[in-house]
Amino acid sequence: MGVNLRDLTIRHEINLSKLTGKKIAIDAYNIIFQFLSSIRQRDGTPLMDSEGNITSHLSGLFYRTSKILEQGIKPCFVFDGRPPEEKRETVEARKKIREEAREKYEAAKAAGRLAEARKYAQQTSKLTKEMVSESKELISAMGLPWIQAIADGEAQAAYMANKGQVWAVVSQDYDTLLFGTPRLIRNFSMSKNQPLEMIDLSETLNFLAIDINAFIKIAILVGTDYNPKGYKGIGPKTALKIVRRGDFQEYADKISNWRRIQKIFTKPPITIDYTLNWTEPNEEKLRKILIERHEFSAKRVNNALKRILKGESKRNQKGLGDYL
Repeated sequence: MGVNLRDLTIRHEINLSKLTGKKIAIDAYNIIFQFLSSIRQRDGTPLMDSEGNITSHLSGLFYRTSKILEQGIKPCFVFDGRPPEEKRETVEARKKIREEAREKYEAAKAAGRLAEARKYAQQTSKLTKEMVSESKELISAMGLPWIQAIADGEAQAAYMANKGQVWAVVSQDYDTLLFGTPRLIRNFSMSKNQPLEMIDLSETLNFLAIDINAFIKIAILVGTDYNPKGYKGIGPKTALKIVRRGDFQEYADKISNWRRIQKIFTKPPITIDYTLNWTEPNEEKLRKILIERHEFSAKRVNNALKRILKGESKRNQKGLGDYL
């Protein structure tokens, strides 16, 4: 879900080539969930091998990442840890949405309404422990680092960006900005209907004439994953006016535990137990995982491997991304 801050941000449409030579941290759960939702058959059924194992997440990860690597970009993936207790309401709401969508999907599919069935099927996606493990194995085989966050992956990724270890964070969630990432890149699934866009946090804050703490207060009023209801009737633009006037406290007192929510953004749990090493892909292991185990097309896998190797020289060049 994330927080609704779209109307307050300055977004720039960019080409993937802008990221050549740069290191980026990808919100793993966020993008893998996108793959599970979007990579489906006509009737909404996810991609599967002959044994019934879902492979949509692996397909998305491998083929989309191969395009990233071909551009000479250095991605790492950050996985969520245990969500804060304050996120329980959001987690339960997502579960309810999945259950309701499942019922609508089955009914539409049985009635032969395939377009409708596919729409509801996308809302039933669930990322399991097995899928997470498979994704990590695939990422490692591609020669890419992954980081296990203590709690929210966006917070860990934002920390890495602030430390200069990566140039930007990739996520659909605007709350990544609240954790302080200098740059947020959205629409990384590369859909034709959603062009790649970048948000510069400093540019947005300067435009709004506020600081990051005020930005967090705006989000709390609007509603975040930690207080999804926010303050009833207040949207982003109204919240901005309230915070600018200095009237935040008047409204915040009616939001339970708002100080704890504020602290989640300003002082999230962070791990420093990781290394960022990019190595050559293990072609043999990739073929074993994708072709032998999950019956991917050998021709398509080999073509993707060629793209990965093609970008190797670009990734080894020291560009601006090595210093920012």
